[in-house]
Amino acid sequence: MTTDLFMLALVAGLTALLWLPYILAHIVNVGLLPALTYTADGTPLPDWAARAKKAHYNAIENLAPFATLVLIAHVSGTADETTAAASVVYFLARLAHYPAYVSNIPFTRTISFAVGCVALLVIFLQVVF
Repeated sequence: MTTDLFMLALVAGLTALLWLPYILAHIVNVGLLPALTYTADGTPLPDWAARAKKAHYNAIENLAPFATLVLIAHVSGTADETTAAASVVYFLARLAHYPAYVSNIPFTRTISFAVGCVALLVIFLQVVF
Protein backbone atom coordinates (compact mmCIF):
# COMPACT_ATOMS: atom_id res chain seq x y z
CA MET A 1 0.00 0.00 0.00
CA THR A 2 1.33 3.45 -0.87
CA THR A 3 1.82 6.14 1.75
CA ASP A 4 -0.99 8.17 0.17
CA LEU A 5 -3.49 5.33 0.50
CA PHE A 6 -2.30 4.48 4.01
CA MET A 7 -2.83 8.11 5.07
CA LEU A 8 -6.27 8.02 3.46
CA ALA A 9 -7.10 4.94 5.52
CA LEU A 10 -5.86 6.66 8.69
CA VAL A 11 -7.83 9.85 7.96
CA ALA A 12 -10.98 7.82 7.26
CA GLY A 13 -10.49 5.79 10.45
CA LEU A 14 -9.88 8.93 12.50
CA THR A 15 -12.97 10.59 11.04
CA ALA A 16 -15.03 7.50 11.82
CA LEU A 17 -14.00 7.67 15.49
CA LEU A 18 -14.46 11.39 16.11
CA TRP A 19 -18.17 11.04 16.92
CA LEU A 20 -17.48 9.00 20.06
CA PRO A 21 -16.62 11.86 22.49
CA TYR A 22 -19.70 13.94 21.80
CA ILE A 23 -22.03 10.94 21.74
CA LEU A 24 -20.63 9.76 25.08
CA ALA A 25 -21.03 13.29 26.46
CA HIS A 26 -24.65 13.25 25.31
CA ILE A 27 -25.25 9.89 27.02
CA VAL A 28 -23.65 11.15 30.25
CA ASN A 29 -25.68 14.36 30.00
CA VAL A 30 -29.13 12.84 29.40
CA GLY A 31 -28.80 9.13 30.18
CA LEU A 32 -28.53 6.09 27.96
CA LEU A 33 -32.21 5.48 27.21
CA PRO A 34 -33.10 9.07 26.25
CA ALA A 35 -29.99 9.25 24.08
CA LEU A 36 -30.74 5.96 22.30
CA THR A 37 -34.43 6.72 21.80
CA TYR A 38 -33.74 10.24 20.48
CA THR A 39 -36.11 11.79 23.03
CA ALA A 40 -33.35 14.09 24.26
CA ASP A 41 -32.01 15.21 20.89
CA GLY A 42 -32.78 18.85 21.64
CA THR A 43 -30.81 18.83 24.88
CA PRO A 44 -27.78 21.09 24.54
CA LEU A 45 -24.36 19.49 24.73
CA PRO A 46 -21.63 20.84 26.97
CA ASP A 47 -19.60 23.47 25.12
CA TRP A 48 -16.62 21.19 24.54
CA ALA A 49 -18.88 18.43 23.17
CA ALA A 50 -20.65 20.87 20.84
CA ARG A 51 -17.23 21.87 19.51
CA ALA A 52 -16.32 18.17 19.15
CA LYS A 53 -19.45 17.65 17.06
CA LYS A 54 -18.54 20.60 14.84
CA ALA A 55 -14.97 19.31 14.49
CA HIS A 56 -16.33 15.91 13.45
CA TYR A 57 -18.57 17.51 10.83
CA ASN A 58 -15.58 19.48 9.57
CA ALA A 59 -13.55 16.28 9.30
CA ILE A 60 -16.34 14.63 7.29
CA GLU A 61 -16.60 17.61 4.95
CA ASN A 62 -12.85 17.58 4.32
CA LEU A 63 -12.56 13.81 3.90
CA ALA A 64 -14.33 13.92 0.53
CA PRO A 65 -11.83 16.17 -1.29
CA PHE A 66 -8.83 14.46 0.32
CA ALA A 67 -10.08 10.99 -0.59
CA THR A 68 -10.94 12.08 -4.11
CA LEU A 69 -7.53 13.63 -4.74
CA VAL A 70 -5.59 10.71 -3.25
CA LEU A 71 -7.60 8.19 -5.28
CA ILE A 72 -7.18 10.21 -8.49
CA ALA A 73 -3.43 10.48 -7.85
CA HIS A 74 -3.24 6.72 -7.27
CA VAL A 75 -5.31 5.74 -10.32
CA SER A 76 -3.67 8.25 -12.66
CA GLY A 77 -0.17 7.29 -11.58
CA THR A 78 0.69 10.81 -10.41
CA ALA A 79 1.17 9.74 -6.79
CA ASP A 80 4.79 10.23 -5.79
CA GLU A 81 6.93 11.48 -2.90
CA THR A 82 5.23 14.87 -3.07
CA THR A 83 1.71 13.50 -2.73
CA ALA A 84 2.93 11.08 -0.06
CA ALA A 85 4.45 13.91 1.99
CA ALA A 86 1.36 16.09 1.50
CA SER A 87 -0.85 13.19 2.62
CA VAL A 88 1.18 12.77 5.81
CA VAL A 89 0.98 16.51 6.47
CA TYR A 90 -2.79 16.42 5.85
CA PHE A 91 -3.23 13.56 8.34
CA LEU A 92 -1.14 15.33 10.97
CA ALA A 93 -3.07 18.56 10.41
CA ARG A 94 -6.38 16.74 10.87
CA LEU A 95 -4.99 15.02 13.95
CA ALA A 96 -4.07 18.43 15.42
CA HIS A 97 -7.29 20.11 14.33
CA TYR A 98 -9.66 18.03 16.46
CA PRO A 99 -8.14 18.64 19.93
CA ALA A 100 -7.46 22.27 19.01
CA TYR A 101 -11.12 22.72 18.06
CA VAL A 102 -12.46 20.87 21.11
CA SER A 103 -10.13 22.71 23.50
CA ASN A 104 -10.95 26.06 21.88
CA ILE A 105 -7.26 26.96 21.59
CA PRO A 106 -7.02 30.32 19.80
CA PHE A 107 -5.39 30.27 16.35
CA THR A 108 -4.35 26.60 16.58
CA ARG A 109 -7.59 25.34 15.06
CA THR A 110 -7.31 27.78 12.17
CA ILE A 111 -3.62 27.10 11.58
CA SER A 112 -4.09 23.32 11.57
CA PHE A 113 -7.02 23.69 9.17
CA ALA A 114 -4.95 25.95 6.90
CA VAL A 115 -2.04 23.50 6.90
CA GLY A 116 -4.45 20.75 5.83
CA CYS A 117 -5.78 22.98 3.05
CA VAL A 118 -2.26 23.65 1.78
CA ALA A 119 -1.56 19.90 1.76
CA LEU A 120 -4.76 19.38 -0.27
CA LEU A 121 -3.65 22.08 -2.68
CA VAL A 122 -0.27 20.40 -3.14
CA ILE A 123 -1.95 17.08 -3.98
CA PHE A 124 -4.36 18.85 -6.34
CA LEU A 125 -1.53 20.60 -8.17
CA GLN A 126 0.39 17.33 -8.47
CA VAL A 127 -2.67 15.59 -9.94
CA VAL A 128 -3.59 18.37 -12.37
CA PHE A 129 -0.13 19.46 -13.50
